[in-house]
Amino acid sequence: MKAAVIYQKGELPQYVVFPEPTAQNNNEVLARVKAVAIKHFDKGLATGKHYSGDTPKESGRVIGGDGVCVLEDGTRVYGMGVSGTLAEKVTIHKDRIVKLPTELDDATAAALPNAVIGAAMGLRFKADIQPDDIVLVNGATGFTGRVAVQIAKHYGAKKVIVTGRNKKSLDDLLMLGADEIVSIVQDDEQFKAQIKTIHSQTPIDIIIDYLWGHTAEMILSCLKGDGSFTNQVRYVSVGSVTGDLIHLSAANLRSVDLQLAGSGLGAWSRQQLSQLFTEILPEMFQLAAEGKLKVKRLSLNWRISPNFGT
Repeated sequence: MKAAVIYQKGELPQYVVFPEPTAQNNNEVLARVKAVAIKHFDKGLATGKHYSGDTPKESGRVIGGDGVCVLEDGTRVYGMGVSGTLAEKVTIHKDRIVKLPTELDDATAAALPNAVIGAAMGLRFKADIQPDDIVLVNGATGFTGRVAVQIAKHYGAKKVIVTGRNKKSLDDLLMLGADEIVSIVQDDEQFKAQIKTIHSQTPIDIIIDYLWGHTAEMILSCLKGDGSFTNQVRYVSVGSVTGDLIHLSAANLRSVDLQLAGSGLGAWSRQQLSQLFTEILPEMFQLAAEGKLKVKRLSLNWRISPNFGT
């Protein structure tokens, strides 16, 4: 079969003939690949920068961790790969498959799960979102951030505040359910003043952070208390686009009821991962099929694997 294969960390994948995978146990099934989204996670594995990565074998490794596939009986599914997915065929986990609605196109179905995972898992399992919570999404102008805004409102958020760099993208978020925008292009003092004003008027309950770095430092400093009682703030780190390390004052932790957590590989329980496939993804695929979860095609970062030989 043809596949996109990486042989050394940091090198570009090569489009080559590669051995077809075979199911190794009863929990694996062979499927034909329809569409694959290439994500920051996949790029991180290829470059060796993601914490869950390993060194490719001399024989090479097919890139891609999930995608839209067709099972032997013709059922179209989203599946998480055992073998790499950017290939003609893939082995996928039987317990990590979601049947797709007929109305949902392959490209959207391939691109949506990564954004759902990056939003819903943090909101539900790390932040324990409740109806009427006030949610801040730091770095909301990317694809995952746009989905996070909509999912937060779907889960009952009373107000969603968003930060980002691109003004047009921030304005677009207002049409997707965001209630207030904060530009990270303004100087630090203006940024902090706006966050403090929002927090004093409508105390922030949840922060979903895709940026980390300097903006995280500023937001955390805005939460710092003065010794009086505070509301609980659940701060969830999902990404670190603008930096992996921050300076955090110990006074931040002592002066506010702050819960600091991360959402990513290794941070979820087996039960939570199971719920992703049995509850969360099926619901989100259906919302997207019905047009209730809006996916802007131009924002998708996806690749369709060719129908080789057809």
